[in-house]
Amino acid sequence: MLAGIGLVLIAGQLYALAGAKAPGRGPANLAGLPGLASDTAGDATALAAAAVGGSTVLLLVVWRRLPARVRAVPAPLAAVALATAVTVLADLPVGRIRVSGLLEVVRPPGTGQFADLAGAAALGTVLAFALIASAESLFSAAAVDRLHDGPRTDFDRELIAQGAGNAVCGLLGALPMTAVIVRSAANVQAGARTKASRVLHGGWLLLFTAFLPQVLGAIPVAALAGVLVHAGAKLIPLKSLLPLWRSHRGEALVLAATAVAILVTNLFEGVLAGLLLAVLKSAWDTSHLHTEVTEVPATDNGPAGAAPTILVRLSGNATFLRLPRLLETLESLPAGRPIEVDLAGVRHLDHACRSALQDWVERHNADGRRTVRMPAPV
Repeated sequence: MLAGIGLVLIAGQLYALAGAKAPGRGPANLAGLPGLASDTAGDATALAAAAVGGSTVLLLVVWRRLPARVRAVPAPLAAVALATAVTVLADLPVGRIRVSGLLEVVRPPGTGQFADLAGAAALGTVLAFALIASAESLFSAAAVDRLHDGPRTDFDRELIAQGAGNAVCGLLGALPMTAVIVRSAANVQAGARTKASRVLHGGWLLLFTAFLPQVLGAIPVAALAGVLVHAGAKLIPLKSLLPLWRSHRGEALVLAATAVAILVTNLFEGVLAGLLLAVLKSAWDTSHLHTEVTEVPATDNGPAGAAPTILVRLSGNATFLRLPRLLETLESLPAGRPIEVDLAGVRHLDHACRSALQDWVERHNADGRRTVRMPAPV
């Protein structure tokens, strides 16, 4: 999931970094990157924005190599502050953040809008948003827990807080909200240790939007886009991809498929696709069935010239996932030979395999010679 979010951030914010508008969702953003590069190369304004955004990314990369005293200031704060200062002093023609002030955007809904809640369409939208936003918030919270070793998330409190916050947003006429991993990851990377960091994060946003909108209005959009591009790149586990592929290729495929699904669709659907792939992989891994075919010589008490008995030993988990290979092995055995099926090593035998084995035995013993013996499955 983290890798998918990283790809979405990079694909979308590269446009803002160059002073352009993203065409749409993940596939469209990716397809438009070559055109973005050519358009930026021929536009002085776009080149200026790209220089600001690229410099921001470069500073974020080299910040950890600077002296400890310098690194006491969080890298994103220093990068954005420096980019803002350069943009203002040089009067660069780049896009700035547009902030109207908090009080100007508060628009409580009227009675007519409350009346719309009686309609089925509105209730369906509410239900869909509640489910999707809750799932995204829980996924993000679980992912943030992987980024630090501090207190774990209380998921019940997380959902209660989100519901209360969205109720307030609705009363103020604001857009609904969900948990966003980028801000949480920025807190962790800046050295946050407690849950107070998220409260302070919101407090700073409230302070600047309500009382200092002019300060925010001086920040270049390209600088913030550079911070997001850098944050997205850090969410992609590039160093561990090759070792993961060498040791657990199935896990690597699930990781790549989940990331691509999030990029192509959205976070909710992409994570669900990844979970489905993980479940299928786990089912495949736990359904190992070993089939051993050997010949047992006829005993001295048997009839003269009797053919050796074919012993089929099954061990492991016999599930429908292994049924085609099992039937292929059984059908390849020579007809008319005595066959004995040993199920002593089978730990689990599902209904599909049980029925297939019984049908195969009955079919081979249909002529009354009973050449196949198999103990009754437990």
